[in-house]
Amino acid sequence: MTTALLWPPLLLVGSNILMTWAWYGHLKQPSWPLWLAVLVSWGIAFFEYCLAVPANRIGYGAYTGQQLKVMQEVITLMVFGVFSVMVLGEPLRWTYIAAMLCLVAAVVFIFLPVE
Repeated sequence: MTTALLWPPLLLVGSNILMTWAWYGHLKQPSWPLWLAVLVSWGIAFFEYCLAVPANRIGYGAYTGQQLKVMQEVITLMVFGVFSVMVLGEPLRWTYIAAMLCLVAAVVFIFLPVE
């Protein structure tokens, strides 16, 4: 598997782990003032961008922009599903799993060959 095919999904996983922490990690710190939550989140988001931008730059050409976006969305939901259960202590409901299956179908459609 070439670098342009392998690295984008791996970088997007790392990117989404960081972004999930940036967007939702502060929920475990309700005593923080809002300004602190924003600053910490922005700090984390900087490193998220350091992975997301290269993922898309490396992957574009091997993947279309549409394929990269759909891949990113599915990775986002997978990462968030784990985060919501492991960190936020929320149950994984059947509706979330059904939504994930719909997105997996989107991945199948976006990667079908076009004639």
